[in-house]
Amino acid sequence: MKELMLGNKAVARGLYEAGVRLVSSYPGTPSTEITEYAAEYDEIYAEWAPNEKVALEVALGAAVGGGRAFCAMKHVGLNVAADPLFISAYTGVNAGLVIGVADDPGMHSSQNEQDSRHYAIAAKLPMLEPSDSSECLEFVKIAYDLSEEFDTTFILRTSTRIAHSQSIVTTNPRIEHPIRDYKKDPSKYVMMPSNARGRHVVVEERLKALTDYAEKSPLNRIERGRDNKLGVIVAGTTYNYAKECFGDSVSYLKLGIVNPLPPKLLADFAASVERVIVIEELDDIIESYCKKIGLKVEGKNLLPNIGEFSAELIAERVLGKKTEAISLDDEIPVRPPVLCPGCPHRGTFSVLKKLRLIVSGDIGCYTLGAAPPLSTMDTTFCMGASVSALHGFNKIRNEANKTVAVIGDSTFMHSGITGLLNITYNKGNATVVIVDNSITGMTGHQQNPSTGYTLKGEPAPLISTEKICAAAGVDPAHIRVADPYDMDALEQVLREELAFDGPSVVIARRPCALLKYVKREPALTVDPEKCKSCRACMSIGCPSISFIDNKAVIDPSLCVGCRMCASKCRFDAIN
Repeated sequence: MKELMLGNKAVARGLYEAGVRLVSSYPGTPSTEITEYAAEYDEIYAEWAPNEKVALEVALGAAVGGGRAFCAMKHVGLNVAADPLFISAYTGVNAGLVIGVADDPGMHSSQNEQDSRHYAIAAKLPMLEPSDSSECLEFVKIAYDLSEEFDTTFILRTSTRIAHSQSIVTTNPRIEHPIRDYKKDPSKYVMMPSNARGRHVVVEERLKALTDYAEKSPLNRIERGRDNKLGVIVAGTTYNYAKECFGDSVSYLKLGIVNPLPPKLLADFAASVERVIVIEELDDIIESYCKKIGLKVEGKNLLPNIGEFSAELIAERVLGKKTEAISLDDEIPVRPPVLCPGCPHRGTFSVLKKLRLIVSGDIGCYTLGAAPPLSTMDTTFCMGASVSALHGFNKIRNEANKTVAVIGDSTFMHSGITGLLNITYNKGNATVVIVDNSITGMTGHQQNPSTGYTLKGEPAPLISTEKICAAAGVDPAHIRVADPYDMDALEQVLREELAFDGPSVVIARRPCALLKYVKREPALTVDPEKCKSCRACMSIGCPSISFIDNKAVIDPSLCVGCRMCASKCRFDAIN
């Protein structure tokens, strides 16, 4: 049966057809939908784990236990999961284990650009890279067969463009794979030094065998062009860009296996054409390997190692052809991302701005608090870093009464707890603000341990943020809960905790305004007679408020009636 599918949906379909039994992931754009689509199949047990390290450890345990397993994450999530990633190369798997990692060239939804192929090389693990939805499905099934044949974890690398583009796939029935026998084998699975030394030998021998396989695998293929003047080496989405740019006028070496690379196949292809160009996002992984084995190739001398590619970029940089862009007479205004109308984080950041605090920020919707007009965040590093970084900042500057960390409820469960433990254990003085909107917001409303529901919507134990903070060593008297819509009350709580000499937590709790169960209040209106054009209502940065004819106007289609703007108006013009 043929169907038009997103790349992420096709990966999930591949998991289903491959007989996968368990999926454990942490949401991260552009990989999130893989796990959500997988959860729609009753035959697959799917879960959201607290973070990527835990998710991969769960999947590795399932594979060792004999069931095919999968773990999805975005590129920065692979940093979090690096420890079990590397060790899985040593232990092997028993049943098949595949990790889906989605890179984000162009940083559409990420704090950095990162090439996950480096991890495959460093961990000495095989990596496949599909170029469309059809290959997403097929490569997943192939990866499981190879994972069991070579007794190793396989990595499937996608990108934002592959994950969120659609193409036609052919679906097939699910093939069940019985749970494999588990045999106690400490020399294979217990990675203490005496056992790990022997397993390292296995890793190196396996890598040689995988290289031999890559030389003859149909996943790597040569497509001959009309002449032999130019040959391009491509993988993943760059294959599509190159085909759009060059058509059938050049020869292609399309690599489906990007680690390990096939030296003989690369050399034979290079010898068959006059000029070779490697087209790859982001880093020069393939190009450097080709040069290492003595091949004359071009690549990053023509193309950048920054940002997302396109057919237009390749045509301009390689062929010198400037593509004519379509222009409009009217100037299109810039539309940067903003916090949604009624977002409870807006109240929190308005108060933090008023108090002129130094804010150690984190990853989530609330990172938008760094944008004008709120402009309240001083640093954002990585998941969970706000809490740990605040501790270091305060130890150096001794200005705890002027600083706070801001972290979301899901991010706190992901990696903020250990930072709070570090503060209390090392007698730190810091105020941590947990902005609790009762969901994992930025990636599209996924459940987490503090919401009381599983990935499949089943009731689960509601993990108390307050009790976790108390167990981490914070005095319960200094674990305060406030409603961010009530900015005066939140300000008072923050002032009190900032004055306290010791660790404290302020939980700014109100559900995300976009959750289905959150009641939308009637839209507010502005009385133009009372409006003095002071623009105080604009200071909260709500997209439902604008100025027309020098008066504030509220768009009723956007306003959720949160009244945060009304609390800013000194003239009672908003009702």
